[in-house]
Amino acid sequence: MIPFNRPYTTGRETVLMADAVARGHLSGDGHYTKTASSLLSDITTVPHVLLTTSCTHALEMAALLLELGEGDEVIMPSFTFVSCANAFALRGARPVFVDIRLDTHNIDEYLVEAAITTRTKAILVVNYAGVGCEMNVIRDVADRHGLIVIEDNAHGLGGTYEGRQLGSFGDIATLSFHETKNIQCGEGGALLLSNETYVERAEVIREKGTNRSRFFRGQVDKYTWVDIGSSYLPSDLLAAFLTAQLEDFASIQAQRMAIWHHYAQTLDAWAQDVRFTLPAAASHTVHPGHLFGLMAPDLATRQSLIRHLAEQGVKAVFHYVPLHSSPAGRRFNPDVELPVTDLVSDRLVRLPLFAGLLEQELARVVEAVLAFRP
Repeated sequence: MIPFNRPYTTGRETVLMADAVARGHLSGDGHYTKTASSLLSDITTVPHVLLTTSCTHALEMAALLLELGEGDEVIMPSFTFVSCANAFALRGARPVFVDIRLDTHNIDEYLVEAAITTRTKAILVVNYAGVGCEMNVIRDVADRHGLIVIEDNAHGLGGTYEGRQLGSFGDIATLSFHETKNIQCGEGGALLLSNETYVERAEVIREKGTNRSRFFRGQVDKYTWVDIGSSYLPSDLLAAFLTAQLEDFASIQAQRMAIWHHYAQTLDAWAQDVRFTLPAAASHTVHPGHLFGLMAPDLATRQSLIRHLAEQGVKAVFHYVPLHSSPAGRRFNPDVELPVTDLVSDRLVRLPLFAGLLEQELARVVEAVLAFRP
């Protein structure tokens, strides 16, 4: 079976992890934490990067930084991972779900303003598949209403919108280094801060509510509990693994993009023939080849394709069950109807796409797809 994902390693991960052990600093904020953070800052152009134990924890830190509480609201898409809602619901805030665009599967920028109330504190956008949301419109809406923009860029490291790096548009942005992402360390994430206001407090929140980071920089003679927080700082061993990945960033991206374009070229005529839709690409956005999704004409055909591919030894998967239709989601938005989100969730199927996918495996996937006739 060709898997949907196979975690890619460069061969340098164990070398750098051994070096981290030899350096004798295995907790967070060691040599490799600083190295990986610097590399991420270079890629994203965001000046302040804080590694975290997951993207989920980076989102939870965002909620703490914004001091969200009971009665506050955060506008977000329903077609996303549960962490986007959980991070804010944990603070007592209410996720407000908005429909997505049919072409990019990103939040529909023209529906955001209508969802704003006097309780709205922030707008969370998700760059689905690493395709940038329409940030000019969203930033304009946020700025006119005095709202914070949180940019979930879990899929989009290396992607751009109008030539600018994704992750640099939000006042706060997050990254994921889960093993399914382009750059991975098994489990991990990062908080990106373009807004200088949040930097010092974010360090405190990440260090269990203490000013430990200032202590290690020699800015205070001892560290103590100064705010609420938790243990969001990853081990330097994980940061060493991540550093090896980031050092090979260009190669990993090139491999994924080559696979993405191969799918796009070889499946185009087939898709038109069987009424499937290939991923949309806008001229003002550049995605990083995070995933390749086919849109089936209906749910039955989608399920039939997944079964067909499994029989041919290829693992293909659908994606999110929309949050608004989940049991927990209905508690927050009991009457919301999001027809585009429901349609995309029913019809999307994703093909294997990862660095290290062998040429013969790629050929088998394409052959299996081309053999499908509804």
